Amino acid sequence: MKENYQKKMEAVVDALLPGDKPRLLLQSCCGPCSSYVLEALTPYFRVTVLYYNPNIQPREEYDRRLRTQRQIIAALPTPTSVDILECDYDGETYDAAVRGLENEPEGGARCTVCFRLRLEETAKRASALGYDWFCTTLTVSPHKDAERLNRIGAAMGEKYGVPFLPSDFKKREGYKRSIILSKEYNLYRQDYCGCLYSKPNK
Repeated sequence: MKENYQKKMEAVVDALLPGDKPRLLLQSCCGPCSSYVLEALTPYFRVTVLYYNPNIQPREEYDRRLRTQRQIIAALPTPTSVDILECDYDGETYDAAVRGLENEPEGGARCTVCFRLRLEETAKRASALGYDWFCTTLTVSPHKDAERLNRIGAAMGEKYGVPFLPSDFKKREGYKRSIILSKEYNLYRQDYCGCLYSKPNK
């Protein structure tokens, strides 16, 4: 039976003590995906967005998405302020990680390596900076495998000693809500995941 990660997240939230808002480090792939996720999480957690995406190519695209990430954080009304940790562009790390997987189909082994790369960095930073939880916006996309992401996230959480918040943000109409918010705040919405292998007519 497939796990219901949305219900697992709700169980975590329900178990929080009244008035308790743990610190959560949220790996965000882009502003549009983070819009709904921030709306969903900030009533229960003090969220810091980690913009770590070495897969995004070219550099100009990385910078454009980072500007959009800043835009939604500044504009979205949240119960508590949202901070952002911006990582330097590091495309060489991604290229090295997926070397030999260039011809894999979208959604295949190359994507698994990419997920692991980003979630491991998030877990590592969450541990070093004393966060209570970490999570990712990636499960809001209907094109992303929530089962795989949650499995990798849980493994990285065990490795670095910080619990991964289970999620499937596309549930409860999360993806549709992210589209509505993107239009409302006039956010740039990209037409490919990030790496050049996923770019149409590359």
